[in-house]
Amino acid sequence: QVQLVESGGGLVQPGGSLRLSCAASGSIFSSYAMAWYRQAPGKQRELVAIITSGGSTNYADSVKGRFTITRDNAKNTVYLQMNSLKSEDTAVYFCNAGRRLFGKDYNYWGQGTQVTVSS
Repeated sequence: QVQLVESGGGLVQPGGSLRLSCAASGSIFSSYAMAWYRQAPGKQRELVAIITSGGSTNYADSVKGRFTITRDNAKNTVYLQMNSLKSEDTAVYFCNAGRRLFGKDYNYWGQGTQVTVSS
């Protein structure tokens, strides 16, 4: 079992920056792939960025070059640095932890944190 708590959301002007954090507890953090998803009003939840247990990263095309996902296994925390924010980045951002163990998938979600980009 993994518990995830996001923080760092808020209101920011277009072009600004925010850093989201997701603190994990309850299991072996380093063995999980960690990801950030977001869901805007009236839209489906979408993958924003993912970092594997080995440190490989991948990003949605819409955020490449602007967002950076990192993890600190010593602190059981994953981060999402968001730069050059746009109004279309406005959404609730969710942290996800996932792994496959003995053929079974395990997925855990945080409660979400609101990011609003507006002037």
